[in-house]
Amino acid sequence: QVQVVESGGGLVQAGGSLRLSCAASGRTFSRLAMGWFRQTPGSDREFVATISWGGGCTQYADSVKGRFTISRDNAKNTVYLQMNSLKLEDTAVYYCAAPLAPFSGCLVLKGQYDYWGHGTQVTVSS
Repeated sequence: QVQVVESGGGLVQAGGSLRLSCAASGRTFSRLAMGWFRQTPGSDREFVATISWGGGCTQYADSVKGRFTISRDNAKNTVYLQMNSLKLEDTAVYYCAAPLAPFSGCLVLKGQYDYWGHGTQVTVSS
């Protein structure tokens, strides 16, 4: 069982930055790929970024590539999403997710994740 809790969302002006954090419980955290997804009202939850358990693999959605950076600190059981050059279209609820089983690579599909946080709202204003 893994529990994940997101934090760090808020209101920011376009062009600004935010850093989201995802604190995870469970002794297997260091062996889990982790992911960030986001969702706006009326839309499906979409992939944002993923990181392998050792951090050697990271993948990003094309819409955030070059602006967002995912990282992790296994000693703190925490995954981060640094978001720079934020755009209006980045406004969404951001979710952290963890899979059931250890996996050494990256996981980009929503269906590959089993545990989800409650989300943190990010609002980008003009």
